[in-house]
Amino acid sequence: DRVAQLAGPKLAGASRVLFTTLMDLSKSSQYSQNLPADSKLVSLREGAKEEFVLPQKAKVGCQGVMGAYSSIAARRMFAQPDLRFYPHFGDVFDAVESGEIEYGVLPIENSSAGSVSAVYDLMKKHNFYIAAALKLRIDHCLVAKGPIPLQKVTKVYSHEQGINQCLGLFSQYPNMSPEVFSNTAAAAEFVAHSSDDTLAAISSKETAQLYGLHILKESVQDNDFNFTRFIIITRDFVRTGDADKISLSLVLPHQAGSLYHIITRFAVLGLNLTKLESRPIPGRDFEFMFYFDFEGSILDEKVISLLGQLESQLEYFSFLGNFHESL
Repeated sequence: DRVAQLAGPKLAGASRVLFTTLMDLSKSSQYSQNLPADSKLVSLREGAKEEFVLPQKAKVGCQGVMGAYSSIAARRMFAQPDLRFYPHFGDVFDAVESGEIEYGVLPIENSSAGSVSAVYDLMKKHNFYIAAALKLRIDHCLVAKGPIPLQKVTKVYSHEQGINQCLGLFSQYPNMSPEVFSNTAAAAEFVAHSSDDTLAAISSKETAQLYGLHILKESVQDNDFNFTRFIIITRDFVRTGDADKISLSLVLPHQAGSLYHIITRFAVLGLNLTKLESRPIPGRDFEFMFYFDFEGSILDEKVISLLGQLESQLEYFSFLGNFHESL
């Protein structure tokens, strides 16, 4: 405040930002790298020293039915998965919690439609961790029981994310009414068993083949660069040897500059932020939960020091995992 007053009206704002940044840097460098004994990060860092290898065979849960993009991702990440399917995302989390399955594979973000907020909410509820991630190219097809003209299609079923990724299709063909379904593959299965030949679904080519459906139109997504990130969730924290990304969720002080001050700490340490997203906190006046992904390792002293600062200074801090994302 004193510096801002001395700088005069024209430079007051810039001076305040400059000196606040200097003070933030000073406090960061003074912060002890020795975490408090009661910090959850202490046990996580110890656990990270033992490198984990994803097993070839495992009991793996997905939402939906066979042919869902989650099942495709699971077969990419596990060589011989024993796949179990559940109606809802929450059921997958419950199955991991109870030990019925060892891992869950779930979508967490799409390059066109954004994050899958329900999965983030369940991560918070269960205090689970991300063990690994996969970026899967999503190529949607419009499928039906037979080769009917596109102008004859009445309703198109798919998951909400699938519909949001193909909005151009509905603009081009106003005769098609989008209908939200629990899962892309479940939507395809529903259409396959329906007696109404005017129904269609948005799903993968593999799903169409699985349920004997006819592909009316390929690549119906609005953006050809259409990828979904899938994660493997675990009840206990594990870290593979190639883990190079960290995911966090935070609640920042509801005051001017709080996000800027946090980002400055990452910049000073040379840590590359790969995701920054906010979601409103229900019941609070325009306050937000922030999700950060950045490149780093929990075994890096500068990273663990930063995490310790965030844990001790923020209202809410959750470490979601240190993992590797494959293609």
